[in-house]
Amino acid sequence: MQRRISKEVFIGQVRIGGQSPVAVQSMTKVETTDVSACLRQIRKLTAAGCDLVRLAVPTKADTEAFAQIVRKVEVPLIADIHFSPERAVEAIEAGAAKIRLNPGNIKDPHQIERVIDCARDHGIAVRIGVNEASIRDLKSGDVPAEERVNLMVEEMMGYVRLFEKRRFENLVLSVKSASVARTIEANRAIAEAFDYPIHVGLTHAGLVEDATIPSAVALGALLAEGIGDTIRVSMAGDPVQEVICGRAILRALGLRRESVPELIVCPTCGRCQVDVVGLARRVRKLLAKVHRPIRVAVMGCIVNGPGEAADADLAVCAGSGKGYLYRGGKKIAVVAEEEILAAVQKELTRF
Repeated sequence: MQRRISKEVFIGQVRIGGQSPVAVQSMTKVETTDVSACLRQIRKLTAAGCDLVRLAVPTKADTEAFAQIVRKVEVPLIADIHFSPERAVEAIEAGAAKIRLNPGNIKDPHQIERVIDCARDHGIAVRIGVNEASIRDLKSGDVPAEERVNLMVEEMMGYVRLFEKRRFENLVLSVKSASVARTIEANRAIAEAFDYPIHVGLTHAGLVEDATIPSAVALGALLAEGIGDTIRVSMAGDPVQEVICGRAILRALGLRRESVPELIVCPTCGRCQVDVVGLARRVRKLLAKVHRPIRVAVMGCIVNGPGEAADADLAVCAGSGKGYLYRGGKKIAVVAEEEILAAVQKELTRF
């Protein structure tokens, strides 16, 4: 897959842009002043594979807590700034690896310049974030949907010029909407206009069960075109689920190579003569103990089974009362139905 070539930017020790791996980002969902709760959540996020964590810092008490949290974690932390240049400066001085700034929420250009200069002096990155909602706030009355993408891109161009005028180019850009179509269109436009790294995601996508599909469509479409250097799946709920979903999207596109197994299961149909779903769930439990990037297939008949087996490291094609085991595309055993799981487990130990 051909990646868009962008400038390289460091967020703490994490390099993004260029040919660096796409980074997965999430955000804490507890009050930043609750340092212990934040630390617990950050540790769960990093254990799930989160590369960057963002925290909200709306008050001075939050930036004071942010300073404590920075000293106790290794993952780069991003301060989420809206409206207050004071919070931005405090967060930078507290040790933020990056700040997320929507310049449209700070009305005084001189105050924006103050933040830019502080970020440059501390050598950190800034994400310029333009959201569709903020575009609406900038204009009197509602903005027709067909005009919102152009307005977001225009706003981004103005902000980038402001940063470049202050000799600041350590930038990450993002344009977001709750609309999948407008998010894709806007990101295509800024990818063509600039060579800075791009953070992609929807502004919000709903509850975990509702957010997966629109996020996969929006992020998948852009990443498949080579657009996107960091991603966030914005879900209402446990942020660990954001990381799990984000990494799954990257794996599906071949953008993540991880030491985790992949389970392929046939969709089942009237040809199945065994409980394929039940068997697959039991195989998944076995795979929880495997820490290698192997591909395992569980198939319910001989129509698709042998073909999937050819692409799998290990496969089982279950038929009436028996299972056919394949390793590397070659049939290695035929076992009774009640022995399938034990045979799979035995083969997994070989990996």
